[in-house]
Amino acid sequence: MKSKEEIELAEKQIFKEQQDVDYDTREFTIEYIVNKYLQGEEDDKNEIYVPDYQPDFVWDIDRQSKLIESIILGLPIPILFIAENPEKNNRLEIVDGSQRIRTLAAFIENEFKLQNLEKLSNLNGFSFSDLSERRQRKFKNTPLRMIVLSDKATDEIRNDIFERINRGSDLLRAMEKRKGINSGIFTDFIYNECANNDIFCKLTKVDKRQEKRQEREELILRFFALSENYNNYPQYTGIARFLDDYLDLKNEELKKMSDNDCERKIEKYRNQFIQMLEFVYKYFKYGFCKSNIPQVSRVYFEAISVGVHCAISQKRDLIYSQEMVESWLNSTEFKGILSEKYHTHTPKRIKDRIEYVTNKLLVAYKNSDQNSNLLI
Repeated sequence: MKSKEEIELAEKQIFKEQQDVDYDTREFTIEYIVNKYLQGEEDDKNEIYVPDYQPDFVWDIDRQSKLIESIILGLPIPILFIAENPEKNNRLEIVDGSQRIRTLAAFIENEFKLQNLEKLSNLNGFSFSDLSERRQRKFKNTPLRMIVLSDKATDEIRNDIFERINRGSDLLRAMEKRKGINSGIFTDFIYNECANNDIFCKLTKVDKRQEKRQEREELILRFFALSENYNNYPQYTGIARFLDDYLDLKNEELKKMSDNDCERKIEKYRNQFIQMLEFVYKYFKYGFCKSNIPQVSRVYFEAISVGVHCAISQKRDLIYSQEMVESWLNSTEFKGILSEKYHTHTPKRIKDRIEYVTNKLLVAYKNSDQNSNLLI
């Protein structure tokens, strides 16, 4: 039996914590939500946006189709969680629901056709534009409920809600699982050496959410895997399976080597990693972040890190300037390459963003003799 004092202390704590959670419930139509998500998305000015800590868009066509079918049938859809972000002029950050919102946007933009529906089997093969005008209008006018955390909610509270909602999600524990399942020499190299590299930590500023998810280790694995294999990236396996297979392969390769051969191989990876970091540290103002806000976009990191690696592998003595880098990092062309909303890890998308960075660096090198002022 708890004492009166213990009960009073518990009640005070409950009251205090409740006071810190400030939110309201709203209803918006699908059309409104999709428009707020799409308008300004390429320039990172959309009012409803997917923060960089969110997972990639990973729903397959079957799962997207099921969501659309549920909406057309009038079935209840899980509430969306959104937060006003004071650091981004109170734009609405998607805390939970990014896969659903991106699916709705993809469907309305005719990015996929419905498939494998059971209840509404006659809709299989339909895109949004194939629906009758009446059905299109009804779909867009369907209201969805969302909980909106006000800008009074601290970052800690948003982090806590995100973790509570997504607790148990495999997406959030990918590297933690790999550390346990895919243990070995290469895994240890990533965790014990690369992730603790001082330059890498300075260049890769992550918030508490990303750090808790072992985001730095995930990024390092992506760097090595794509550096070796982006030209042979498989069409249908998905990025998670691709990374799992690569880590397995590296651990097995190193395990079979003699101690001397293994150390030479690790030294090769170490040099590749450090050379890439030194170049980024010298010429990229915000490192692997788009700005001084500590959130690293995975597709942005892949483009910069692997693109730089490919360039300096061909021309080790590249000369550049921060001003030149900033000019094409902020270009409409580069933003367009990075802004793909639905298919971030297809072979073409990966190739486009990596080779954009590589070619920009190499073109500047080739032009250096003709116009040395460019490199000052």
